[in-house]
Amino acid sequence: MINDEIRAKEVRLVGAEGEQIGIKPIREALQMAIDLNLDLVNVAPQAKPPVCRIMDYGKFRYETQKKEKEARKNQKIVDLKEVWFRANIEEHDYQTKFRNVIKFLGEGDKVKCSVRFRGREITHASIGQKILERVKTEVEEIAVVERQPKLEGRSMIMILAPKAQ
Repeated sequence: MINDEIRAKEVRLVGAEGEQIGIKPIREALQMAIDLNLDLVNVAPQAKPPVCRIMDYGKFRYETQKKEKEARKNQKIVDLKEVWFRANIEEHDYQTKFRNVIKFLGEGDKVKCSVRFRGREITHASIGQKILERVKTEVEEIAVVERQPKLEGRSMIMILAPKAQ
């Protein structure tokens, strides 16, 4: 809340330079802010009495938005990419999919490796387990296993996360 929106009878006032002015009636605090051509901003409305500060509110909002934008720019969004393997996958197909796993981990994304079983393949779940174990051993230098291989319905799923540098 700023200026006329503040409804308290008296406020603890902080000056434009951060100095403590003391407890003042709201009208006097507002007049001091107007005299300095600044705004009266309620910075701690839950305090007794509320704490108000004399500042340039427009400049304050601009700087806050700038800091938030900078924080968002430096933030890395981690996606979960999924790579499907089959129980009876050929070596070349495995290598192609494995290159995708390496690429996704290199970009900083998590990878969900899944082996999908069709028809009666589900009776040989150990084949899928071997495929995921092979992926796990081949990426152990660049990734950690976040979730061990586990059978869920007709799929066996393992989640890999890139190691922190």
